[in-house]
Amino acid sequence: MTTNVLRETRARLWLILGVLVGFHAGTSAGGVKTSVRLDAALQSARSGDVLLVWVYFTDKGRHEAMKVSVPPEVVTPRSLARRAKSLPVDMVVDYTDLPPDEGYVASVASHVTAFRHYSKWFNAVSIAATAEEINTIRGFSFVREIDLVYRSGRPGDPEHFARATTAPEPALKAGGDNALDYGSSLPQVALENIPAVHNTGNTAQGVLIALFDNGFRLLAHQTFDSLRARILGTYDFVDHKVSVIPNNPSYGSHGTWTLSTIAGYSPGQLIGPAFGASFLLGRTENDSSETPFEEDNWVRAIEWADSLGVDVTSTSLGYFDYDPPYPSWTWQDMDGKTTPITRAAVMAARKGILVVNSAGNEGVNRGSFPNSLNAPADADSILAVGAVNPLGVRASFSSFGPTADGRTKPEVMAVGTSIYAASADNATGFVSGLQGTSFSCPLTAGGAALVWHAHPRESAQRIIYALKRTASRSTAPDNMYGWGIIDVLRAIQFLSGDSLSTLPAEATLQQNYPNPFNPGTRIGFILPEDATVTVAVYDLLGREVRTLVHGFYPKTAAVPYQIAWDGTDASGRRLASGAYFCRLTATGASGRSSTQVRKMMILR
Repeated sequence: MTTNVLRETRARLWLILGVLVGFHAGTSAGGVKTSVRLDAALQSARSGDVLLVWVYFTDKGRHEAMKVSVPPEVVTPRSLARRAKSLPVDMVVDYTDLPPDEGYVASVASHVTAFRHYSKWFNAVSIAATAEEINTIRGFSFVREIDLVYRSGRPGDPEHFARATTAPEPALKAGGDNALDYGSSLPQVALENIPAVHNTGNTAQGVLIALFDNGFRLLAHQTFDSLRARILGTYDFVDHKVSVIPNNPSYGSHGTWTLSTIAGYSPGQLIGPAFGASFLLGRTENDSSETPFEEDNWVRAIEWADSLGVDVTSTSLGYFDYDPPYPSWTWQDMDGKTTPITRAAVMAARKGILVVNSAGNEGVNRGSFPNSLNAPADADSILAVGAVNPLGVRASFSSFGPTADGRTKPEVMAVGTSIYAASADNATGFVSGLQGTSFSCPLTAGGAALVWHAHPRESAQRIIYALKRTASRSTAPDNMYGWGIIDVLRAIQFLSGDSLSTLPAEATLQQNYPNPFNPGTRIGFILPEDATVTVAVYDLLGREVRTLVHGFYPKTAAVPYQIAWDGTDASGRRLASGAYFCRLTATGASGRSSTQVRKMMILR
């Protein structure tokens, strides 16, 4: 690990420790702190109204004796192994891994309308209570703080599907370059260079991924036939049962779609990036709920997944706007330390989990705000994912940063439009035209799992670093694209220390991928020095059909620039099938010029 990376990692650890003790509150009678939001809710509550709150304890009671030396047995061996990749030996387990005192939990539970669950990380319990009951537990000597729980939802998704089908569609397999036949799912995985990784035999075998969503209605779908034996754990945190198939048969379509996006396997139709991984499935969202339960469901789910040794989490949920009478978050709250789910995401990252979350789909709806993020996308040390179309153009709905404390968001981008997924209603059917960062998130999580399979000794933060370092805009990140579109193969190569670590002697044009292609392809080039660059496409007669790049570019620091081309000419007309040539001309700051040509093939 480089000195800069070590410095950044230490800084983040100190930030995380600060987040864990952060809580904006006022002090009520009896010395117990209550949040401003809870005070407002209590003032407006009528007699008998039930509020949903977190109750934080002062300490861990009878478990305090283990504070100085927490036994490693409090978590599973798999969780210990994952943490050891990123934490010093004396920090692999800590105080947050100890459960709350059972007596504290029982005392609160016996004085409230309903007890939901506890959080060992927060040393707190989630409850439903009237104002009168809250006033009672305020008087408990072991209660430190009380805060309101908020309602969540999917990240404002503009999700829809244009059509459903049960018949196989024409295969879009790109010539002989792909060992697998991705069918109509090819465009959503090709842009991230995922088929090239699958060609090596890497399907994320052995990586454990947790998917949190609104339930998984149709696990009997054919695309999950090979996956079902590798679903190692399920739990419904909404209805408190093991099965994640919702009781209401109309719920759980979103989870079916996202699971198939990351792990589906139906050759000729749909292949997800991590179809060889193992999975934990958690239902944390209730489609019909108007109560503020889902955020603390997620907190409970991430602790559950950690206890089972999860490596990667994928969450296509977001938190910002809530229904009356519950107050919404504000853009200022997207600061990496305010919302409970964000604080839990930071904690998970600290424990070595690679947390991947949708950035949100509020780029248009909140376009006048300084940011349009949904929590926990604002968390530090995670991957918040925005959406592009299969040609690499940012989707207008994709949420943007920066965070309220000035950090660049999202971190990376992946395809989030024109998504092909398993039907949630027909066990042999598929749907097309889905869109939202709900889908760029599992594609990225699956890509991260592929990188981790290739480099199992690396830490989550090193995997994130590699994905950012090799993304399409890594040399000039911004708050619309982050570090750019991920390139999974390049990330793997970067961590392998291959030729990416050494600049070529002259400007280099890489072979486009995929090739042959339809409808789009990616073209990369590397610059050993600052240069004026032109990249253009010519037909077999030598006629220029389109200029893709013309301008000044800084040297790439060994990470290629990436150009997306949709196979059209300068007027936007689709070019016919056949051979074309891509030519790079670069004139460096030193005055040295170079020209390189690559042959490309369009197959309509």
